[in-house]
Amino acid sequence: MTKNRTSMADIAAHAGVSTATVSRVFNGVGQVSADTRRKVLTAIDELGYDRPSPERTPDTPTIGIVLPELTNPIFASFAHHLQEEVSRAGGIAMIRSQTPGATSEYDHLSSLIEHRASGLIFVSGRHADLLADLAPYHDAVQRSIPLVTINGARPEILAPDFSTGDALGIRAAVTHLHELGHTRIALLTGRTHVVPALRKAEAFTQIMGELVGDHAPIIEETFYTYEAAAAHTSGLIERGVTAIITGSDLQALGAIHTITSMGLSVPADISVIGFDDSFLMSHLSPGLTTVHQPVPAIVTAAVRNLFEALATPDYTPEHADYVFSPDLVVRGTTAHAR
Repeated sequence: MTKNRTSMADIAAHAGVSTATVSRVFNGVGQVSADTRRKVLTAIDELGYDRPSPERTPDTPTIGIVLPELTNPIFASFAHHLQEEVSRAGGIAMIRSQTPGATSEYDHLSSLIEHRASGLIFVSGRHADLLADLAPYHDAVQRSIPLVTINGARPEILAPDFSTGDALGIRAAVTHLHELGHTRIALLTGRTHVVPALRKAEAFTQIMGELVGDHAPIIEETFYTYEAAAAHTSGLIERGVTAIITGSDLQALGAIHTITSMGLSVPADISVIGFDDSFLMSHLSPGLTTVHQPVPAIVTAAVRNLFEALATPDYTPEHADYVFSPDLVVRGTTAHAR
């Protein structure tokens, strides 16, 4: 970019700062807060200019972020916010997503250790699987690499976990349906050897017992995919359910597809609730009633904790659970039971 007054003025106006502040960002001199610098860089990106050379030193923290996939919108949301928050904290994010049948979480972890990652963040990874080998996590801890986990607390791992309150979300969903007159409610969720799915199932059983007197409610376990949910929904309808709570928004969309393909209506015949409140769920017709994961709050707390560990010379890893309350967002896929 040519550093002339007009260009500086354009960027400054777009960012809502002075031209002197823009100049300091470009030249890397003077004091500029992290938030102000981000505003200027955002304005540069949005106006189509080239960014100034990044201010990196050999001491700049590199943070490895491992996610199960990026095709599920909720994981794409986590990736976006994690990269943004790591950058805001002064680090560089290295995002890795697993490839079914190919690159595994262990492969990514080995690569990140080889590339001397300063810290690690695992989102809904093997740490959440009660059947998984936790040795790779223990190895990272023994190497004195600070790490945090998201959505899948395991006390065996000496690392803090930051998770959505699955039980709180399910309780809110069942309570909402019960208030609408539903008693034949099913939970369509993931495999319960995975911590979030197990917590959902346990909460569902408890609240159904409390509100409906059903101590053995219908729980269907499958994959967190559109196709898997669509395949399992017809059986739930045959069992006479009037409402389905799903473990993810993708599952909710699959359930809705099967319901409508059978000539039934959502929500007139069957009410459906998702879980995540991922991108575009509010723009569907009807909009999806779903449990909102507080992704920005989880990410901010997780990254802040990780950078505090990086800044502590004698950091001693230990396990801790931080649970974030979700909200039920009521839209158009739930209605009074017939």
